[in-house]
Amino acid sequence: MSITFDLSGAEWVKSSYSNGGGGACVEWAPGVAAATGVVPVRDSKVAGGPVLSVPADSWEALVRHVAR
Repeated sequence: MSITFDLSGAEWVKSSYSNGGGGACVEWAPGVAAATGVVPVRDSKVAGGPVLSVPADSWEALVRHVAR
C-alpha cells in the first residue's frame, strides 16, 4: 500500500547527530509525524530527493535502539 503526503510545506529538522561537514545529514518532519503518525525522513543534502516514510512507533523504536 502506498500513501502520499503533501510535504511541500513541511518544516524539516536536522538530526543533532548530523555533522556540519557535509556528511551524514538526516532530517525529519516532526509536524507531519504529529499530524499523521508517519515520520518522513530524508537526506538533507538532497532535499528534493526521495523521502522515507516510517510508522511513528517504528521510528521511535529505531531511535531508542540507536541511542543505546
